[in-house]
Amino acid sequence: MNRYYVQEGNKRVSVLKFFDGDMVSAQVTQILPERNGTREAELYYELLDFRRLSRLTFVEFSKPGSCLQLQNLMGKGPEEFWTEEERRDFSAAYHSFRQAYEAHGGRQLSATVGDAMLAVIRVYGYPALLSKTPAEISRLVSRAWEEIRLQQEEEPIDVKLAPEVKKQNLLAKMFTAKERGPMRVAFIHDKTPAESGWTNSHEQGRLYVQRVFGDAIRTAAYCNAMESDPFEVIQQAIGDGNTILFTTSPRLLPASLRAAVEQPDVIILNCSLNQSHRYIRTYYARMYEAKFIIGAIAASLAGTDSVGYLGDYPIFGQIAGINAFALGAQMVNPRARVYLEWSTVGGAEEAIRRLASQGIRLISSRDLTRKGDHSWTGFGLSWMDGGTRELLAAPVWKWGVYYEAILRRIQDRSFQAEYEESGKALNYYWGMSAGVVALHCTDKVPASTRKLAELLQNSIRADLCYPFRGKLYAQGGKVLDGDLTPEQIIGMDWLSENVVGSIPDYHELNEMGKATVEMVGVDAVSRDKQG
Repeated sequence: MNRYYVQEGNKRVSVLKFFDGDMVSAQVTQILPERNGTREAELYYELLDFRRLSRLTFVEFSKPGSCLQLQNLMGKGPEEFWTEEERRDFSAAYHSFRQAYEAHGGRQLSATVGDAMLAVIRVYGYPALLSKTPAEISRLVSRAWEEIRLQQEEEPIDVKLAPEVKKQNLLAKMFTAKERGPMRVAFIHDKTPAESGWTNSHEQGRLYVQRVFGDAIRTAAYCNAMESDPFEVIQQAIGDGNTILFTTSPRLLPASLRAAVEQPDVIILNCSLNQSHRYIRTYYARMYEAKFIIGAIAASLAGTDSVGYLGDYPIFGQIAGINAFALGAQMVNPRARVYLEWSTVGGAEEAIRRLASQGIRLISSRDLTRKGDHSWTGFGLSWMDGGTRELLAAPVWKWGVYYEAILRRIQDRSFQAEYEESGKALNYYWGMSAGVVALHCTDKVPASTRKLAELLQNSIRADLCYPFRGKLYAQGGKVLDGDLTPEQIIGMDWLSENVVGSIPDYHELNEMGKATVEMVGVDAVSRDKQG
């Protein structure tokens, strides 16, 4: 288990310790533990695989997946061997980093040197550590120290399910707002509103807060950040005087993290989920609540036992949406089967055709649609028959409400106080109770079914209805007993027993799907990517 014991050598070891000797010549016998699925055993076998490729014996990690993550961050494949030059360069960088880490108090942390080095590489990239002086590496460690400290947490993420309301004296609030001047807020998008429904929904949120706050805010939008260097786009937004940044895509996470470390006085939030970073906060909506209700609507209208679901990316939060839809359908019809296809595997139209070929007409598709998009693949829950489509129900992302709540918390300083009190990575995961998720039913849905949808929506808002409550049955006979925690819901990498389909492998995804999964993919897909 990566620990060495000297047989019959107590005095020899004592003398070496007394004289600060740090090595002893020995013949080493390696004892392999049983591979029984425990965290300790899996960590050790990951380390053995890594040593086979790198021939490095001094690196150690405390979290599963770290070895493969290092391979990826170095631009190497999961089974790619290291060259002698790569070993030499890494060894030099590691030992220089270790000196800086321990000089900053690393010996007092439970995180290993490997954990800390990996945290810094995630922020700055591996090349930033190569051929650097001890003073330069020390500066990197100092800037990223909060990120390094976070590595010692067994549960590094603090999930916030609703905004906490803080009362403040109105006169004091008006005085501080006038004293500070208008908030300067930038929204960084990976695409344009014209080509992306996702970007358009966030742009509508920006325009909403501009109207709500009036002269107390100045907003700006920066589109197509992925077309150039996203870090430079973020730097430009900061240079333009913006002190609060919302980066609205998981693909912008690495650049957002680096900018947040470099600019600690700027508040940066990234729209993603399940990210354990101290310097930025992430935000996302509990869309699975709406999907649960849509599943119930679908099963009540299907007329058969089969309905369809078109997923996009197998990322954190999306699997929960699929399972919630399946559970909602099962609640109305215990025989309901949900046939699952993926738009990022072969395209949306082909996925819809596969569902249609099985006689499925009721299909839950994309959560958003682009302006002027009349594609027959549609969005929301639709009845599809040949080239015709009738929209029945759709989830509603209320990003304007979300952004308003966050900005008000920044205004009254409760946002900053929350950071200081937590000590962990803060993930906002708000839902219907916070008013950031809603459901829209068209008049094509019968009045009795609309009443059911309204009842479920009100129950979820009041925390009386919880989609993942009680005994749950997954594919393969897996049983989960008890209410799932937010962390279990976010990290789902399994499918409900009444889902017909599977989570796609990494190599099956299109290029956009792969890029997104690399940032926030669920564990099942990440493991496939790593081999």
